[in-house]
Amino acid sequence: MWKTKTPDPPNCQKYGVPFYGAAWVPPKIVFDRKQQGDDEVSADGSPQSIAAQNYLVFAGGGGEGRSGIPNAVAKLVTGADLPYRMAVHPGGEGLICSLPKSCGWYEWDEVKSAGVHNLGLKLSKKVLTQLEDVGIQLALRFNNDGSTTCYFDAVQDGNLRVFKWPSMGVILDEAQAHATVKDLDFSLDGKFLVSLGSGGPCRVWDVTSSGVVASLPKENDEVFGFCRFSQISDESQVLYTTVKRAQGGSIVTWNTSTWKRMGSKQIVRDAISAFNVSADGKLLAVGTVQGDILIINSASMRVQTTVRKAHLGPVTALMFSQDSRW
Repeated sequence: MWKTKTPDPPNCQKYGVPFYGAAWVPPKIVFDRKQQGDDEVSADGSPQSIAAQNYLVFAGGGGEGRSGIPNAVAKLVTGADLPYRMAVHPGGEGLICSLPKSCGWYEWDEVKSAGVHNLGLKLSKKVLTQLEDVGIQLALRFNNDGSTTCYFDAVQDGNLRVFKWPSMGVILDEAQAHATVKDLDFSLDGKFLVSLGSGGPCRVWDVTSSGVVASLPKENDEVFGFCRFSQISDESQVLYTTVKRAQGGSIVTWNTSTWKRMGSKQIVRDAISAFNVSADGKLLAVGTVQGDILIINSASMRVQTTVRKAHLGPVTALMFSQDSRW
């Protein structure tokens, strides 16, 4: 007797490529939906306000040569029933386009036909000459207002470069900032940039002076993993870093005035493979190499939700929605 294959849960959507990046698209980046007042047809055929839609973008692929999986960017459009039904956008069946294995700059291309908005990608005519022939870029981050961007080039000895956007004027160009880059993040006010690598301290840079203002040391057998700034009040923010120890994965909280440790809490026994903070700063999300997802209350640092085996392999990317609901 053959066992019937267990159907995928309703909140699962398969794309056929491994994903390593995920992001919620801010509505203002795409188009001003409220002013247009257009209606979009939902997956079940009923009219649905564009303002009610949520756009998710995934990036993935990988592998060397012809045997590798082509890099791709996929889009998912969801309604208010996000946890229960993830409907693929009818215009593109989820997949926007395949991208070449080399790095390039792409921009949104909005196409409107029969009252329905479709989003695609097209190769930008803007050439970033500052990034030509620099090797593989393993990390990219914009500050909150989008006026400054930061790249890390891990192939050439962890070169850290910060540019003014969109002019691409150089703000900081630091060779050998880290042996190998892992993560970076701008402070919420854009004054500081934190970066960490596979070894050595976590470094905090003053964006204006282009100098190091603090080196956050690791303790004992710690290995830094991820870093994120977070708002804890109207006038105060903290820095979170994840660390791997022999006994498991922990989250360390840092004071952004003194750059001293405020506390450390072990979260899981497995290594942390993904990390993020909600926009309101109330929740932290951790993904593990075992495919588990944990949601942590930032005030108490206690795990409030655990999803075992949310993925079959390591969790590679986590991102809260802008309203911190999903």
